[in-house]
Amino acid sequence: MKIPQDLSGEDLVRLLCRDWNYRIVHQVGSHIVLETETPFHQRIAVPAHKNLRTGTLNSILKAVAKHKRVERQEILRRL
Repeated sequence: MKIPQDLSGEDLVRLLCRDWNYRIVHQVGSHIVLETETPFHQRIAVPAHKNLRTGTLNSILKAVAKHKRVERQEILRRL
């Protein structure tokens, strides 16, 4: 599955909060900080940009997939 070119940071935050048990901790400038305790503690920062760059999105997806022990494609399917 290809990485979407038009996904906003806020859309990604909504997806991670809704489907992957993340919650918004705070926002620093243009970055939204999320954290989860499942299966253990992790914090990630998501840029609140209109369109996330492909490399940035890919990096976030890899970090979430590794943490949640799923394939990156599983996260992309829920977009």
